[in-house]
This record gives sequence, structure tokens and C-alpha cells, in this order.
Amino acid sequence: MATTKRLTEMTKGAGWGAKIGPDALAQVLHQLPKFTDEKLIVGFDTSDDALVYKVRDDLAVVQTVDFFPPIVDDPYTFGQIAAANSLSDIYAMGGDPSISMNLICFPTCLPMDVMAKIMQGGADKVKEAGAIIAGGHTIEDSEPKYGLCVTGFMHPDKVMQNSNCKEGDLLVLTKPLGIGVLTTANKAQLLDQKTYDQMVEAMATLNKYGKEVMMEVGANACTDVTGFGLVGHASEMAKGSGLTIELWSKEVPIIEAAIDFAKMGIIPSGAYSNMAFVKDDVSFAEDVPQHMQDLLVDPITSGGLLISLPEEKAHELVKKLEGVTICNKIIGRVTAKQDKAIVVL
Repeated sequence: MATTKRLTEMTKGAGWGAKIGPDALAQVLHQLPKFTDEKLIVGFDTSDDALVYKVRDDLAVVQTVDFFPPIVDDPYTFGQIAAANSLSDIYAMGGDPSISMNLICFPTCLPMDVMAKIMQGGADKVKEAGAIIAGGHTIEDSEPKYGLCVTGFMHPDKVMQNSNCKEGDLLVLTKPLGIGVLTTANKAQLLDQKTYDQMVEAMATLNKYGKEVMMEVGANACTDVTGFGLVGHASEMAKGSGLTIELWSKEVPIIEAAIDFAKMGIIPSGAYSNMAFVKDDVSFAEDVPQHMQDLLVDPITSGGLLISLPEEKAHELVKKLEGVTICNKIIGRVTAKQDKAIVVL
């Protein structure tokens, strides 16, 4: 395939790194009217991953939408990653995706074959999820962008929110950190093939499999770790639950090459926005180095599930996730409310 530019050359930001920063977004959202509906189980209030609307006593609709500019240059791989990212919000709520619609922004300077390959990558990932694509919408744009609007279904009593952590819970993470750093390095063509493959595997892997084990074991709360970084999403869990989360930095799984790049200062701009937003909610122990602090707020595309559950269930979950998810690490615990929502040790 011949194109005049690499896909990542055509974009200012890559993947979730293109997301509007949380501080700027909060300034807009607080101006919007508050909608109320007795059947709305999950909406704006808890910064959750998807909306949940009760249709009847035994059925709820789960819905989300996500799209972003290319994070890799191969169009098929980009489609897979974007679809996996969109589907993830349904899994984080404990639901199963059923129906989806394509969202595509596309420059006319690119061959239409590129669009076809992006959509094929998305379609294959949706098929793996056991869902269908039933339509979509396309517009012309100077930057390519792709994602999905996804609808799923579940029992209202089984909704997994991010604001139901319990004191004493342990936290399990199912994918490694470092994606934002690596995609920034990839845009500058600094990755070797091994690291590139690790990065793509992490982003393109569905959270379907981790979610299925989580629901089998039983958990109190869950979110997926994406654009606001681990600290940002953990902070939403802690504040929503009225508790504090301790993160054990030495236990957090990180793709090895990302550590080296972070030490070199190759950090996406979104990480600085994330740090500015959470700085009043987090404290770092003196021995947590700067590069680790940066990685803990690194914006992630299609990240793993962060699951809060009782200690005995956490160890059971870790055992059952072996060979099912990319990683299965206990990375922290939930404590009584302290001065800060997040304490990094």
C-alpha cells in the first residue's frame, strides 16, 4: 500500500493521547444541564465508563462511544485497536457488547482502500467480541479517526460501577502500563519490532476475557485504565467510593522499554495534563522516581481492567487470570479515607 504519509504523521495526537485533558473537560461538563431519569442507573455523576439504562427489572442497556486518530500506521491494526478500545467500556461495566456502529473521519487524500482496511480491522475485532456492526457514519476530515458506538445488555443487578470499592479490597490490573510513552516513541519511529509487537498486543487484546473471569469470581468495582492514566482512573474510583487507594508502584506492570523511554523524557503531553488534574488528589512517596510518576499518569489506549475486590477473591482472580490476560497483578489496596484520594508507595 502506497500512501504519501504515514497515518500517524497526519495527526497531532495519537489514540487516547488526543483526548481533551480532564481539567479542560471538567470546566465544560459542569456547565451542562443535569438530566434525571429514574431508569438511568449510571450517567455523568460517577465518571463511569458507560451509561446504563434500565429497560425492565431483568434487563439494562449499556452504551458507550469512543473514537480517536491513528496510533499505529498499519490501517488494519489501527482498526483493531480502536474497536478493542471502544468495546472495553462495556466490559468494564460487566456487560456484553451486542450491537455497534462505525464512526469514521477520513481525509480524501488517502486511498479508500485505507478506510476499508481500518473498517476490516474493526469488524474482525467486533466479531471476536461476539457482537455485530449494524451501520455507521462517515465524514470528511483532515485527520483520519475511527471508533465505535457500542450497545450491550446486562442484568441491572450485575452492573459493575467504578464507585463501589470497599475498604480492605485489593486492586488487580490486567494489562501493563507504558502505552502512551510507547506510542509517542513509535510516532518518532524509535521502537524495535519486539517492543512494537508488545505494544500492539496490549492494545488490541479484548478485555472480554478478563471481564468473564471477574464476573465469575465476583468484584466490588471496576474501570478500564485509559486516557487519564492509572492514577487518574484510580482517583475516580477512590473519590466515588469515599475512600483512598494505595498504589504499590513497584508492583505495577510496565512494558520494559517504556521505562527506558520515560527516563529519556519521551512523555506524551497528555501525561502532563493528567498530572496537573490529579496533583491535589495524589501523594507520591519520596522514593518514587519521576519517570515512574510520569508512567502512572501516562494516557493509555485500550488499557486493562482495574478491578477492586476482597483480598481472598483477589488472590482467586489472579490465579484464574493466569494465561487469560496479558498480566494479572495485585497493585494496591483500598483503605479508609485519608488526606489524599491516591497514595503512591
